[in-house]
Amino acid sequence: MTRRAKYLLFEFEHGTLILHLGMSGRLRVLRTTRTFNKHDHVDLVFSNDKMLRYHDPRRFGSIHWQPENTVHWTLQHLGPEPLAEDFDGDYLFRMTRKRTTRIKSLLMNSHVVVGIGNIYANEALFLAGVRPQRRCDRMTRAECVRLVREVQNVLEAAIEAGGTTLRDYYGVEGETGYFKAALYVYGRGGEPCLRCRAPLKSWKDGQRQSIYCPQCQR
Repeated sequence: MTRRAKYLLFEFEHGTLILHLGMSGRLRVLRTTRTFNKHDHVDLVFSNDKMLRYHDPRRFGSIHWQPENTVHWTLQHLGPEPLAEDFDGDYLFRMTRKRTTRIKSLLMNSHVVVGIGNIYANEALFLAGVRPQRRCDRMTRAECVRLVREVQNVLEAAIEAGGTTLRDYYGVEGETGYFKAALYVYGRGGEPCLRCRAPLKSWKDGQRQSIYCPQCQR
């Protein structure tokens, strides 16, 4: 199994199964004798009497088939991975030129870079000292370099900790993530900044909530 953006790729001799977990989907490693429960949708059965069971209460996930020697539409036009070498400060600086959109929106645009969700965008912007509503074309090269570094630091720390626990998140063995305890701003609107103690402010852009420090972020 490999991964591209938010898609899990199960490669077979004649093609690739593409799985998106959506908001609440999860995979569990189970014995093939395990009975179905509510919201269990698909089993991927292996020859060792084990299986991956796909469970999704909200049904926002999806499963696709990519035939051999083709590229499925879900994987087309995706930006680089955030931990890859081609995602660096120079690349982000180029992407910000002549764009008047907000920098947080750019970070979450999968055509620019994949895999940076709302939680990690909030955290990286705080650590880089950049407000989420800053216009892209007003970002300096130095700020872009710093922001990329903090994006990568946040993601690497979250991976090491096992991910960020939301209310309904579980790993394949049923475990929760542990990164939530390390969050600086996400989910802490109105609370004191952990660096300067100023009250953190909330700002909503569409359906996304942004939390930032008016003192530490410019």
